[in-house]
Amino acid sequence: MDYQEMYRFWCTDDYFDAGTKAELLAVKDDEKEIRERFYKSLEFGTGGLRGIIGAGTNRMNLYTVRKATQGLANFILKEGGAGRGVAIAYDSRRMSVEFSEEAALCLAANGIKAYRFESLRPTPELSFALRELGCIAGIVVTASHNPAEYNGYKVYWEDGAQITPPKDAAIIDEVNAVTDFHKVKTMSRLDAIKAGLYFVIGQEIDDRYMEELKKQVLRPEICREQGKDMKVVYTPLHGTGNIPARRILKEIGFTQVVVVPEQEKPDGNFPTVTSPNPESKEAFELALALAKKEGADLVLATDPDADRLGVYAKDSKTGEYHSFTGNMSGMLICEYLLSTRKELGLLHDDGFLVKTIVSTNMTDLIAKEYGLELKECLTGFKFIGELIKLSEQTGKGHYEFGFEESYGCLIGTHARDKDAIVAVMSLCEAAAYYRTKGLTLWDQMMNIYEKYGFFREGIQTITLKGFEGAQKIREMMDNIRNNPPKKLGCYDVLEFRDYEKDIVTDYKTGETRPTGLRKSNVLYFDLNDNAWACVRPSGTEPKIKFYIGVKGTSFEDAEKKQKELLDALMVFAE
Repeated sequence: MDYQEMYRFWCTDDYFDAGTKAELLAVKDDEKEIRERFYKSLEFGTGGLRGIIGAGTNRMNLYTVRKATQGLANFILKEGGAGRGVAIAYDSRRMSVEFSEEAALCLAANGIKAYRFESLRPTPELSFALRELGCIAGIVVTASHNPAEYNGYKVYWEDGAQITPPKDAAIIDEVNAVTDFHKVKTMSRLDAIKAGLYFVIGQEIDDRYMEELKKQVLRPEICREQGKDMKVVYTPLHGTGNIPARRILKEIGFTQVVVVPEQEKPDGNFPTVTSPNPESKEAFELALALAKKEGADLVLATDPDADRLGVYAKDSKTGEYHSFTGNMSGMLICEYLLSTRKELGLLHDDGFLVKTIVSTNMTDLIAKEYGLELKECLTGFKFIGELIKLSEQTGKGHYEFGFEESYGCLIGTHARDKDAIVAVMSLCEAAAYYRTKGLTLWDQMMNIYEKYGFFREGIQTITLKGFEGAQKIREMMDNIRNNPPKKLGCYDVLEFRDYEKDIVTDYKTGETRPTGLRKSNVLYFDLNDNAWACVRPSGTEPKIKFYIGVKGTSFEDAEKKQKELLDALMVFAE
């Protein structure tokens, strides 16, 4: 069917409810809107679904969620995993409750046990729970830090990480093979419970999750000593982090935690922010105002599904609060963990660090400082989870720490996705420790720069929505791929990596070699002077992302170089 035929089918077929039909009939005279809703099916990508909530094949709704779940169920049945079941979590977004329930009932109708959390929970707890329960897979309904009109559906496998090759492609094939909505199964909750196929996850898993987090505390006595006086302002940005973040901090000794009242309660409309993104300065406005009033040492924000953490800390010289990029907070946690583990004799001789290809090159020097192997992977925390799994399967190497520039990291191996709850805990522990040295976290970050060099990174994101936007992103990537620059600003390109073609080209010798990683639509430029640049389309949003990294002789010099290189790269966005 073309998009108009599909539109008419949704408007008239008895399978679709009256509310869906009314929403679609309201746009019957808007050709562009009909095309946007029906020109394709919402793509079940390598992580799952993400899209605007609404009626249509290219929207997040009960029917697209049910269709995706049917495809996942078909794959699980082929794998013989029905008896092990699927764990399901959801966040505070609009329709998250309904979508998670629909997924559970579709699984149950296919004879697969569904374990659904009793109320909203963070994504990392889902990763923990499915392994704790011995499930074959997991689902979390979230659109992470996207604006309020979005929701999503992420699939995890038995190792606790999001699905990776070759299983991701196999599941995608099963989802795409579901073409007849009438053949998608569902049942009532009552019938699912009677059949022994629907279970509720409650406090027992919460308690086990908390106990695993507490195992990562390295200096419990300092947490208790300093936690009585160290004031922390925290905001869950209307999401899932409020209860678990406050609980873990209280249980390890931090009693002076003040939550931003306007952003404390879950609310999928995110009324106080344009987007609930801890990378955004706007998201911190209320928290910073409260921090100044309270004289807080530290200001923290987690996104709606609590897998990303944003940070502000005081400069002791000026008293001003400064923001940390994801690279900065990642390196701060990394340096604290490794230095402390070394001091306590807990660092593994065969330990390794993991970063993504768009994360700071400071990681390379920290790995060298502590005698650890550095592993690099594609963007996406599932690839960090995959490396943890591989090390456990082979018995080679011990995971020490992994992070990505987009404000996500993992301390410990209780989960296989980024975990902002454990990051909140670890950052507060680090802040307490450096407080005993007369330092704030910002002071310590400057010390880290002095030790390893002034690495600074930047990112510029362009949003291009809909059919025309997707076409424009393809054109931009093709243009750069087919006409790669030999210079970017004042920097020479030393090597050009095309991960989709799996080719690295040395510009000096003309020689080529494989990238060593899986194929992905990513273009990367190694530059002189420890600089680099990268371009890739987002895998979850209608965006194209431009990344850069530089190394300066001072913080100010690095910021100047950062701006100049980003400006040079953005010429390709025109």
